[in-house]
Amino acid sequence: MTYTHSAQTVVSVAASAEALFDYLDDQARLGSHMQKPSMMMLGGRMSYVFDEAQGRAVGSVIRMEGRILGGTLSVEEVVIERQPPHRKVWQTRGRPKLLVIGAYRMGFEISPSGKSSRLLVFIDYDYPSSAAGRIVGAMFGPIYARWCINRMAKDVIRTFHTTSTEGLVRMRREP
Repeated sequence: MTYTHSAQTVVSVAASAEALFDYLDDQARLGSHMQKPSMMMLGGRMSYVFDEAQGRAVGSVIRMEGRILGGTLSVEEVVIERQPPHRKVWQTRGRPKLLVIGAYRMGFEISPSGKSSRLLVFIDYDYPSSAAGRIVGAMFGPIYARWCINRMAKDVIRTFHTTSTEGLVRMRREP
């Protein structure tokens, strides 16, 4: 599947690829920013429901549910690639019930670099399919996408006490 919009961020992390992958392979930890009320979540939060593989195997299913502004949100993801310690990718399954983005593919790539690693976190996404969703998505989708991948990268920076970044959030738009 191809997506219309993308965002990515790259950071250098003072950790081995194996240690970094182990940290990021925990989907609940990776998405911890979604489980806490925040301005970006409009005061709402999401809860995770995992299958027996806990998001740590190809085919593993991850569900998120929550409430924002009195409405119910839900999304189901499936892990489509998992190549420890280098790459993991998951994507939505079915039609997500979200406000500012629709279907998406998300993941990370880790490249060893001496005693450090280069981490790329990315999201490829579409706006929601409804007319109102496309309008809201155009206004807030890119902001939300940047926030999400930056939060993941910042959590890694905080955990591994890394200060070097190659540049938080680079946006790219597919033709």
